[in-house]
Amino acid sequence: MNPSNRRDFMKAAGSAVLLSAGGMPLAAHARSSVESVKVLCGFGAGGAIDVLARRVGERMTGSYAKSVVVDNRAGAGGRLAIEALKASPADGTTLLLTPGAMLYIYPHIYSKLSYNPLTDLTPTAQAVTVPMGMAVGPMVPDSVKTVSEFLAWCKQNPNQASYGHGGAGSMPHFLGAMIERETGVKLAHIPYKGTQAAIQDTMGGQIAACTGTEADYIAHLKGGRLRMLGLASPQRTKFNPAVPTFVEQGLKTVVAQEWFAFFLPAKTPDDIVQDTNAALVAALRDKTAIDALAQLGLTVDASTPAQLGARLKADLETWRPIVKSTGFTAD
Repeated sequence: MNPSNRRDFMKAAGSAVLLSAGGMPLAAHARSSVESVKVLCGFGAGGAIDVLARRVGERMTGSYAKSVVVDNRAGAGGRLAIEALKASPADGTTLLLTPGAMLYIYPHIYSKLSYNPLTDLTPTAQAVTVPMGMAVGPMVPDSVKTVSEFLAWCKQNPNQASYGHGGAGSMPHFLGAMIERETGVKLAHIPYKGTQAAIQDTMGGQIAACTGTEADYIAHLKGGRLRMLGLASPQRTKFNPAVPTFVEQGLKTVVAQEWFAFFLPAKTPDDIVQDTNAALVAALRDKTAIDALAQLGLTVDASTPAQLGARLKADLETWRPIVKSTGFTAD
């Protein structure tokens, strides 16, 4: 649907987008005549971000478009999906759902990135947030229960002072760098092809610790072979209220929360952006979706397009010195 037809349709339907006191769209009441919307996802089926895309798509079907399909473009650490969005028409029929790290960390590790996060995408709606965290396994004595105790153990056992993570240049990789920067304790980082592989080796005693999102750990904590030492969230979470934050444990600068968000192509008309945002926020605030995402350790944290754009710019600047301090490049 072209922009003028969409505007005519919305007017004819007598649409109204309700706003909260903060200007957040609460619901999109008009039925859109868009035939099909595609949601690009840079990761394979079955992961948390894929499930999020499908949950939201289900709730947008019928109210926003006649069908919403998820297109998994796995590969290149999520970059393939971003490149596909960049090449898509700016008519509201193609969306991208991506973790923020591909947009605010990758520009600092790739000298030749195929997209510019500030000019090739249109921020549309943040969807969920999830904090980073560190966990240890049976290689580390049961008496080690805090981050400071783990770091003291690392000093005493420098050959075992390491952590696994889901890939060099990822946010969990740089969480370890933040801890090193704050404490001065050297930790060897061990990249894996995915966080779950790092978690399995941690639980198996092959490595001491691993870093990842809180959501990555949830399914493994009840078995007792994985112990969370700390979360890089501003405050404790409802999923693991007994786990203290890094800030509580004296690591004042170690705050790292990943967010997943929806984007439209660059130069998408503002009326389409606002219409899409309203539909996304309504889908995200559906109680069934909130409960389903909570099972994955994801907290719905929907936003306006302007709020998402501001967060992206801020995170680009926040992570620049952290990444540069490691000297790491992906080229």
